[in-house]
Amino acid sequence: MKRFHVHVGVADLDQSIAFYTGLFGQAPSVAKPDYAKWMLDDPRLNFAISSKEGVARGIEHLGLQVEDADELAEVYARLQAADRPVLEEGETTCCYARSEKSWIADPDGVVWEAFLTTGEATVYGGNPELSRLGSANAAAGACCTPATPQGTCCPPKADLPAAAPCCG
Repeated sequence: MKRFHVHVGVADLDQSIAFYTGLFGQAPSVAKPDYAKWMLDDPRLNFAISSKEGVARGIEHLGLQVEDADELAEVYARLQAADRPVLEEGETTCCYARSEKSWIADPDGVVWEAFLTTGEATVYGGNPELSRLGSANAAAGACCTPATPQGTCCPPKADLPAAAPCCG
């Protein structure tokens, strides 16, 4: 069963943890010095916050978390059918977790990820190259969502060289 994902950049992690713990009625399932995550069952939500120097505050990205490889293949097929550039990141470390993921931006530049978490990690992780998704909405320096200039979308798939890093 899929789980909706929201990642929010916050100014003060401790204040935000206290607020969301009260709002959700439970402590985060993961708490690090720069990151916290709640895995809620009602509603079925993976809600994460992070606080990093130079990162914009507010929604960083949205996503769909799946539970197995079959669901991941189904969601990946939907990304391809959405007829937008797709960045297939593959196996990666992000937000203290090992995952397999891909990215897409909607027509207004809202960044979405589709991912399967495969384990925990001891580091926050790096950033994929999302500049070719055409989104100016990704927060600079945020895990998984570096700033992207407007209008730098991948060319149509037929025009892509075989080694193009996105647009699958």
